[in-house]
Amino acid sequence: MELNKVYADQKEHMEKCIAALKRDFTTIRSGKVSISILDNIHVDYYGTPTALNQVATILATDATTITITPWEKKMLREIEKAIMQANIGVNPNNDGESVKLFFPPMTTEQRKESAKQAKAMGDKAKIAIRNVRKDANDQVKKLEKDKLITEDQSKKGQDEVQKITDATVTKVDDLVKEKEAEVLKI
Repeated sequence: MELNKVYADQKEHMEKCIAALKRDFTTIRSGKVSISILDNIHVDYYGTPTALNQVATILATDATTITITPWEKKMLREIEKAIMQANIGVNPNNDGESVKLFFPPMTTEQRKESAKQAKAMGDKAKIAIRNVRKDANDQVKKLEKDKLITEDQSKKGQDEVQKITDATVTKVDDLVKEKEAEVLKI
């Protein structure tokens, strides 16, 4: 039956929305630093912009410190320069062996701002989910119009599309609540 394919496509696209939201969440700073804050930083490696994690070992040594140890010592300056240009809110400390980033504890204001960011990302995900719902409903209506399913089947199909959508939106709400709690926890 064609309807099952519509549901399967809808679920697959909605799972992608959830995965994108989780990826977005990794860029939000919470109380504990995450090395993913460096994901978009590239360094000049022999004339080629290269991802930082391709030229160095990156470790979160504690809740407020990230240590970047390059595989080639001469990359220290390049790494330092790239971090300064990225403007992530900390100054790199070069000790001759590695570059250390010391993140100050987040202020209440920063935590609230991060929570707001998480909520905005959740809203963006919900918009994407509603667009997927619209596409699925359009497919169901097209099946009815093309006389591949009856009017009753179309109604049931649209109800099922809504159920899948509701379940996914609930998942987004839960993820946002989780992230807000993580960010606001001191």
